[in-house]
Amino acid sequence: MDLLRSMVAPVLGPLGTSALVLLLVIFMLLQREDLRNRLIRLIGQGRISATTRAMDEAGRRVSRYLLMQLVVNVAYGIPVATGLHFIGVPNAILWGGLAAILRFIPYIGPWIGASIPILLSLAVSSNWLMPLLTIGLFIAIELISNNIVEPWLYSSSTGVSPIALIVAAVFWTWMWGPVGLVLATPLTVCLVVMGRHVPRLSFLSVVLSDEDALTPAEDCYYRLLTPGQHDEIEFVDAYLKANSLIALYDTVFIPVITTAEMDARQGSLDSAQLLILEQSLRDIIDDLGTRPVAVSKIDNDQALADVVPMPPCRVACLPARAERDELAGAMLAHLLQQQGSEAWSAPGKLATDELPGLLEKRDADVVCISVLEPSTVIHARSLCLKVRARFPHIKIVAGLWGCSEDTTESASRLRDSGADAVVLSLADAVLQIAKLAPLTLEPMTPAPIPPDDEVRLIALQESQLLNTDAEAVFDRITAKLARVFEVPIALISLVDRDRVFFKSQTGLAEDLVRSREAPRDISVCGHVVAKNEIIVIEDLARDRRFAGNPWLKARALRFYAGIPLRAPGGQPIGTLCLFDTKPRPFTARDQRHLQEYASEAMEEIAKRMPQSKEGVVPVVSQ
Repeated sequence: MDLLRSMVAPVLGPLGTSALVLLLVIFMLLQREDLRNRLIRLIGQGRISATTRAMDEAGRRVSRYLLMQLVVNVAYGIPVATGLHFIGVPNAILWGGLAAILRFIPYIGPWIGASIPILLSLAVSSNWLMPLLTIGLFIAIELISNNIVEPWLYSSSTGVSPIALIVAAVFWTWMWGPVGLVLATPLTVCLVVMGRHVPRLSFLSVVLSDEDALTPAEDCYYRLLTPGQHDEIEFVDAYLKANSLIALYDTVFIPVITTAEMDARQGSLDSAQLLILEQSLRDIIDDLGTRPVAVSKIDNDQALADVVPMPPCRVACLPARAERDELAGAMLAHLLQQQGSEAWSAPGKLATDELPGLLEKRDADVVCISVLEPSTVIHARSLCLKVRARFPHIKIVAGLWGCSEDTTESASRLRDSGADAVVLSLADAVLQIAKLAPLTLEPMTPAPIPPDDEVRLIALQESQLLNTDAEAVFDRITAKLARVFEVPIALISLVDRDRVFFKSQTGLAEDLVRSREAPRDISVCGHVVAKNEIIVIEDLARDRRFAGNPWLKARALRFYAGIPLRAPGGQPIGTLCLFDTKPRPFTARDQRHLQEYASEAMEEIAKRMPQSKEGVVPVVSQ
């Protein structure tokens, strides 16, 4: 009996546990709806919608994790079976399938699956080659799987940090043995989801999830308060790689200043620390102002830039009360300078009565009153009234930076005090200033008349191209230009005494196609002929000569590149030009290609000139 008991007891224990688990699973499946409802009642506490979202998210995450684990294990088992087959280990397909199944057990499963083929290779091989090849196969596949396949497929499917997964595996294995090791990841995923949706369990999400523990603003605030580290610049550089400068100012620096001011008021931050923090931020803003303007690839920034073109204007940023308001104004001034405007920020140490006098000394088209908590709307209203009384025609924008409360009443009071617009972010401020700023600081510059214009007009008449029908040879050139440079409009224009005649065009509006001409004094081509050289304007709305041009604004044209077309005697009689409806760069290589097309057009023009019959070669400028 003792022998029988010693043999049966180790078997009955696991069998009993398995039977109990099977019975529990059966009853859970039979009563699944009742269990679901009780779980919703227990966890949701009446919030059915939030609990439903949490359960759906947990189900999606666990399902995605199990699916990715199945894909990884299959991708692991197939190379194992193939490699063992070529090495010569018997039943290679069996060991490959077993390795894929055992890999569902984290950490130890792969090595259990590898041990059997390794022992078998030792048994059937007469030398060390087969065992060494088998061990090398498993090591190589394991390295590739752990370092390439798993990070690529798992990615953020679980939402659990790597350290939390390791700790969870140790804990659940200690609790439930091998079964706990298998269930560790799904159980931890469920805990993370509960922490996200149940307020009282939010600490679980903080401890276990792979989300950043601190927001970018909190991280920056901590770095600024850490003495002697000076790693805030490192943070800024890293942040700007994935975000825009506007986002850095709006979502990081503005909350940092507000938090620091509130901590100083509560006594958590002394005045010396506050001064050091503000000076550090001022140094960072100055450093960013010295860097070259980078072309943003952020969709929101591009959309903001395309909504309203920023005309060249003068903007004064006035602090409502303190240096914190000056810092926010310095950020806005930096953003406006990047947009091509002349912007400056007044010192925060000046009294409110001194600011209108400073504004009178430095002319401005738009004034932005900067208000950052704990400064109040009362200070902004007082300054707004004084500026409006002294400068009745100036445009005023009030910026309530980082305000989290309802601003409807505050905005109404500010407008009653003379503000033309009230904004809550620096991005909105840039947009509003672009709308309120005058379209141009200077009157439209008409196309100048060159001294030898009469000689040029004689050459134009001799070309016999004015008032003639379109020709296929020139139409091919403009069509090819539009296709190669990917622009909507390409022209061959001839500049007459008072007009510009369109000899060939691609993409012009219907009214221009019918008229085939435009006034010379408002044309950009007239400037090309007057200078007798290539002109490239990457943004017409920011060029003082053309920002107020009614012909360009009516057709929403933003880019121009034109090169003179010369008669055989060297006189510029017209242009070969490109237009686009959005700003764009135009490199030196693009200019060389445009020159080649201009040479082709000038060869065709020379064939129509009387001088060409006498053997005169047309002048082609390089």
